[in-house]
Amino acid sequence: MIARYSRPEMAARWSEETRLRLWLDIEIWAAEAWAELGEIPREALDEIHRKAVYHPSWPARMAAHEKVLKHDVLAFLTTVAEDVGDAARYLHLGMTSSDVVDTAFAIQLRDAADQILAGIDRLREVVARRAHEHRRTVMIGRSHGVHAEPTTFGLKLAVWYDELGRARERIARARETIAVGTVSGAVGTFANVPPEVEAYVMRKAGLRGEPAATQVVHRDRHAEYFTALALLGATVERIATELRHLQRTEVLEVEEAFESGQKGSSAMPHKRNPISSENLTGVARLLRGYALPALENVALWHERDISHSSVERVIGPDATILADYMIHRLTGILSGLVVHADRMRENLESMRGITASQQVLLALARRGVARETAYRIVQRNAARVWDEGLTFRAALEADPEVQRLLPPGDLSACFDVGYHLKHVDTIFRRVGLDPADGEGRGAR
Repeated sequence: MIARYSRPEMAARWSEETRLRLWLDIEIWAAEAWAELGEIPREALDEIHRKAVYHPSWPARMAAHEKVLKHDVLAFLTTVAEDVGDAARYLHLGMTSSDVVDTAFAIQLRDAADQILAGIDRLREVVARRAHEHRRTVMIGRSHGVHAEPTTFGLKLAVWYDELGRARERIARARETIAVGTVSGAVGTFANVPPEVEAYVMRKAGLRGEPAATQVVHRDRHAEYFTALALLGATVERIATELRHLQRTEVLEVEEAFESGQKGSSAMPHKRNPISSENLTGVARLLRGYALPALENVALWHERDISHSSVERVIGPDATILADYMIHRLTGILSGLVVHADRMRENLESMRGITASQQVLLALARRGVARETAYRIVQRNAARVWDEGLTFRAALEADPEVQRLLPPGDLSACFDVGYHLKHVDTIFRRVGLDPADGEGRGAR
C-alpha cells in the first residue's frame, strides 16, 4: 500500500536496482583501495571494472541463489562472480555483510534526507508567501476551541513557517548523523581489512566512517533519523488539523481548493470535505509509528545481530516515502488554499465584542482599580453578552460602575482591533519572514 504515496524520485532511491548498484559500488571501491595498497593485481581490478556491471537479470538470479544460500549478500556476490569470473575472488576481501549493507543504507537515507530537505524548503516558500499575503487578515484566535482574542491568519502561517524551520534543522542534523558507513570487518576490529580501505570507500561514498563500529553502524543514529521524520509528520499533522477545523461549516474560514469535476460525497452532492488534510492526519499517525521500531533497534546482542534488518527494510523506504509525500501534498494544499477573509471578520464579530474583555480589564487597572475588582466588573458584563445577547460595549456603557471608572474614550479604545496587530511585523522579523529589516531571529 505504501507505493500509492510514492513519488518517482523517492521511490527510485529504494528500488532493488539502486540497492544492488550501491552494493556493487562499495565492493568495487574496496577493491580499488586494496589495489592502491598493492594487495590486488591491477589487471584483476581492470577485469572487475570491465565485467562488474549491473544487469537487469541480477535480481532474479540473486533470488534464485538466495533460496539456496539463505543469505542476501552471498547471493549477490555469487551473482556478481558469475559475470566477473576469476577476478571476483578479490571482491569482499576482509569484509562482512554489514560493511556493504550498512554503508549502502547510509547513502540511501542521506540522499532521501536531501530530497526531504529540498521539499521542506519549497513548502516554507509557500507558507512564507501566504503569510505575507495575509499578514493583516484579521481573524479570531481560539483557545480550547473558544474565541479568545484577535490575531491574523498571517501570524498563524508565521508560526507554521517557524515550526517547519525547526523540523528542517532536526532533519539536517539527522542527515549528518546518519551519513556514516563502515568497512571494518566481522566485529569492527579492522583485523582483516585495514582502516585505509574504509577511508577510501567513505571518500568515494561521501560518508564518514563509524569511529568505533562493532561490525554495524550503531542504531542510535537511525533512531535519531526516524524520530526527526516522526516530528516532521507531527508538524504536518498540526497544520492539517488546524485546516480541518477552519473548514468546518460552522467556521468556514478557509477551504481546500475544490477542483472542477471533483465530488465531495457519494451521497450528498453539496459536500466539500477537507480530504487532503484528513489524509495527512492519517498518514502522520503511520509515520510516527516508524520511530518506535527504530528506537527498539538500538539494542542489539553483543557486537551485532540481525533483528534490526527486517525492520529497516520496511521503515527505511516507507518513512522517507511518506515524509516526502506529506510535504509535497501539504505544499499543494497551502498553495491553493482558499481564504475567506470576510468570514474571518464575521466570526470575529459574532461574539458581539466580548473578545475585548482583557483590554477593558487592563483599562480599569490603569485607572487604579484593583485587579480582582476589575475582573469582577468585566466578567459580570461579559455574562450579559452570553446570557442576554447584548453587545459587550452596550453592557459596559449601561454599567454605572464602568461609567464612573472609565471615560468613554478609554472604553472606545478597548474595541480597536488594530491594538492587537501592533507587533505583527516584529513577530514576522523574529521568525525570519522579514530578514531585510535587520532584526535577528527570535530564539527557537
